[in-house]
Amino acid sequence: MNKHVIKALYFDLDHTLWDFEANSALAFKALFERYEIDLDFHDFISVYIPNNIVFWKRFREGTIDKETLRYQRLKTVFDQLDYQASKAFIYELADAYIQTLPENNILFPGAITMLDALKPHYALHVITNGFKDVQHFKMKNSGLLPYFETVTDSSSVGKKKPDPQIFEHALKVGEVHPHEAVMIGDSLEADIEGALKVGMHAVHFMPSAKSNAAHYKEIESLDALSFLL
Repeated sequence: MNKHVIKALYFDLDHTLWDFEANSALAFKALFERYEIDLDFHDFISVYIPNNIVFWKRFREGTIDKETLRYQRLKTVFDQLDYQASKAFIYELADAYIQTLPENNILFPGAITMLDALKPHYALHVITNGFKDVQHFKMKNSGLLPYFETVTDSSSVGKKKPDPQIFEHALKVGEVHPHEAVMIGDSLEADIEGALKVGMHAVHFMPSAKSNAAHYKEIESLDALSFLL
């Protein structure tokens, strides 16, 4: 990757800049207190996290819709923990979670410092599989919004990462060619492989196991993006 030809950096939002797991835990903690849910909170979170990953993968692949994602990820957890929850309550909790989640604003360490350093040198953009209104609220509340020239979300484009069309749309609105752009994200499938397929460069953030791949870079902290400066 020759940084001298790079003009734009495209960031994933959740799990890359915005600490989804930390903010999600805060949202659920508040809802546990509001609804007086008689479950061990830590047991709930430990079951919810892997289930959420599975349902988001299914949503990304197009095998379930948004409403199924929001309902089933909670129902599955309650079923696994043998907690009796009515259908109406699960729907209410799912809606309350979506409303509460963006109110939290924990970012990964070094996010703002690195964006401050990168912004004078590159056009910054976001490509996210999240829902438009929720992602906008997250970015505004956490102070991220002013850093980015465009935000491309899957609900507006009608395609989810790693579909080439969402990357091509983001490049078009960003007025940049693929070889002039870098995608930075946590998902090897959605962010890295998706970007590489359209000719972008890629940086894999916090890989669970380093592959030392020759065709993309791996970093364990946002501070490591200093190699672009």
